[in-house]
Amino acid sequence: MKIGVIFSGAGVFDGTEIHEGVFTLLSIKKVGGEAVCFAPDIEQHHVINHITGEEMNERRNVLVESARIARGDILGLDEFDASQLDGLILPGGFGVAKNLTKWAFEGPEGEINEQVKNAIISMVKAGKPVAGLCMSPTVIAKALEGTGLAPTLTVGSTEAPSPYEIEAISQGMEKTGAHAVMKTVEEIAVDTKNKIVTAPCYMMEADILQVRNNIQKAVDALASLIKEG
Repeated sequence: MKIGVIFSGAGVFDGTEIHEGVFTLLSIKKVGGEAVCFAPDIEQHHVINHITGEEMNERRNVLVESARIARGDILGLDEFDASQLDGLILPGGFGVAKNLTKWAFEGPEGEINEQVKNAIISMVKAGKPVAGLCMSPTVIAKALEGTGLAPTLTVGSTEAPSPYEIEAISQGMEKTGAHAVMKTVEEIAVDTKNKIVTAPCYMMEADILQVRNNIQKAVDALASLIKEG
């Protein structure tokens, strides 16, 4: 069972949320799968000092930075081939909304990277499961915009504490044609029709163990959908 993982850099504020990236790889291993890591070979939108939160005067490459999490075992998205994979998962972090899409700056009207879009669409068209963690459901929403599939997705719940505007982000996904549902960090959303799994993770106020468990639930559900065929 080979599961593709698309990273968006290394670091929560300008790339992949590193805890989520590592837990994704660990969870894939726990279900007996093999992770195949990818990232687009593009320049990051910007580089953030993770101590001060301020922008730094330097440039970094998304693929090169993502390789830090993958320990160098990573491919460019130009090598993505849905026929060689059984499933796909996208960890979160601000990189998904800055590098994979422009949601952080333009909301649901922002562009999505074409390679990312094609990777997601190719998996869905092949009937292969896709999972999105944290902010990544917005990427799935953008990729499937205009397809008429209306995926059911979650980025969290307004019924529990969150550092983010869950309602506004959910409404943004609805604008793309998705159906947004509310789920806490203890829950996941499983769209069995479209074979899409989503989990809130750090979109909610959560500790590292809660996020770890949330990701395992998502990967378990992804693996179950793969096995169902």
